[in-house]
Amino acid sequence: MKPEFDQPVKRRGSFCYKWDCDQMQDDVIPMWVADMDFRVAEPIVNALRRRVEHGVFGYTKVPEEYYRSVINWFGRRHGWKIEREWIQYTTGVVPAISAVIKALTNPGDKVLVQTPVYNCFFSSIRNDECELLRAPLVYANNTYTVDFAEFERVTAENHPKVFLLCNPHNPSGRVWTKDELRKMGEICLKYGVAVVDDEIHCELVMPGHEFHSFASISPEMQDICITLNSPSKSFNIAGLQMANIICNNAGIRERIDHILNVYEICDVNAFAPHAVMAAYNESEEWIDALNEYIFGNYSALVDFIKEEMPHLSVCKLEGTYLAWVNISATGVDADTLAAKILEQGRVLVNSGLMYSAGGEEGRDFIRLNLSCPRAQMMEALHRIAGVINNIKD
Repeated sequence: MKPEFDQPVKRRGSFCYKWDCDQMQDDVIPMWVADMDFRVAEPIVNALRRRVEHGVFGYTKVPEEYYRSVINWFGRRHGWKIEREWIQYTTGVVPAISAVIKALTNPGDKVLVQTPVYNCFFSSIRNDECELLRAPLVYANNTYTVDFAEFERVTAENHPKVFLLCNPHNPSGRVWTKDELRKMGEICLKYGVAVVDDEIHCELVMPGHEFHSFASISPEMQDICITLNSPSKSFNIAGLQMANIICNNAGIRERIDHILNVYEICDVNAFAPHAVMAAYNESEEWIDALNEYIFGNYSALVDFIKEEMPHLSVCKLEGTYLAWVNISATGVDADTLAAKILEQGRVLVNSGLMYSAGGEEGRDFIRLNLSCPRAQMMEALHRIAGVINNIKD
């Protein structure tokens, strides 16, 4: 059965963070937090229904079938051979980021990021008492690239312990190529930097692009990498809370396991393993259809901006369902514009400044979540255009 992505799902009043947060009055359309408004794949619903009908929800033992589903998915889908003992599970990718940084660093150590980047990177680094180190990405021609000379200079001069990689990149929508990942890895190898690779959006890849896990690039890259992934974003099951930490180094795994236990994030709920197995074992056609639909939304967004707001531009979307829109021509910064869009247009968007850690990299951008029925997206875009075109005039 073909997924009905155009079919609206009433989420308001379901204790849904995206629709029920304090800013979401009844007339506001959410285009902010990375959470989809689509009903999940039917095999996942069926797996959860079977678990509910059992009627007992005690402490959960993750079965061997879970590990096989993860191994088979990444082998089949991405050509990456994972061994069973490499996999540790936890409650989410953000807790995993914090746990792995804690396991690899001491207070005061530096952690390198490429801004603009996912804002929870900053809080994880801060909460682990580390120092954030920037190697900003370069914006040109509606996309971002890595300045490898600057990346190496920052690394060589500041000696970070960890490079926290966002792959695919949020918020820019880049899907890093093999060559780009290899070059980043060679610099990290040269200076003894561990790579923590956040791959939470790895199944959300647009036509003409291919995702590569950093650890799959070469044995040398795998040896310095701790990979973090989850079907939570791509299969819309973030609320079930389960993620994987994958590392081939037994010593590092032991340190990570210690932190997971110290902070009591080593157990998952009764439903999460069933949802993950159903996603990886039975829902591949659904994710392919989802990517096609998101690309259709992105194309509609690009066409709308060309017609209605031609002074703006959109970053080329290679992966994720998040559009990064250049609003520099409005003459106002992202925080100001996001506030105007909410107050006057009744649409909640993300200001690009939240991805800059106090810098200016996101000043001229807003982030829009495209993972909703197209009619809902178009209504939000018309509202946004009404606000922005009044500023321009």
